[in-house]
Amino acid sequence: MSRKLMGKKRGMMQIFDEQGHALACTVIEAEPNIITQIKTKQTDGYTAIQIGFSEVKTSDPRTIEKRVTSPLRGHFKKANVAPRRHLAEVRVEKTEEYSLGQELTVELFNDTPYVDVCAISKGKGYQGVMKLHNFSGGPASHGSGFHRHAGSTGMRSTPGRSLPGSPRASHMGLEKKTVQNLQVVKIQDNCIIVKGAVPGPRNGLVYVTPAVKRPAKAK
Repeated sequence: MSRKLMGKKRGMMQIFDEQGHALACTVIEAEPNIITQIKTKQTDGYTAIQIGFSEVKTSDPRTIEKRVTSPLRGHFKKANVAPRRHLAEVRVEKTEEYSLGQELTVELFNDTPYVDVCAISKGKGYQGVMKLHNFSGGPASHGSGFHRHAGSTGMRSTPGRSLPGSPRASHMGLEKKTVQNLQVVKIQDNCIIVKGAVPGPRNGLVYVTPAVKRPAKAK
């Protein structure tokens, strides 16, 4: 079966283990992902399945078509499934065990002790070098005129320019991040509770896959 699910980060909570230790955990709500397309070598050159997440719901069913583009409306209609807000692709070896409209639930991770979680990190906007690159800054006394600046970035007559790639004030966050080897503490009611923090804001989209490096370390 597929080993990838989309879900939403709902927030963090505290759980006590069997020894009485408090664990800071993140709750990921992953409602059933539905298969919207099956790709084969004959039609696409490789084998994969496309999964959809977060059904488009409105108070008036007649307005759903306005919330989905025309190409996607035809795509979902061909698969005979309700429109979804997010789509993702999962490579598989064989497609015979899958069918259009099939639901993939959190039960896929019942026997998975560790997972990798990928998401878009929180956007911090334009930040200076102290917050972005952990610069120590200048003297805090009055009159120095140098408190939170980056300092000198120029060069001498040779090469006579500032070398590229040096740390500067720039945009922070809003990047694709993956946290590896998160321990699965509990799976219940379409929720995966993992130990530790997960990238992104509350209610942000996350991708959950089995841990890649942890099994190798266990050997």
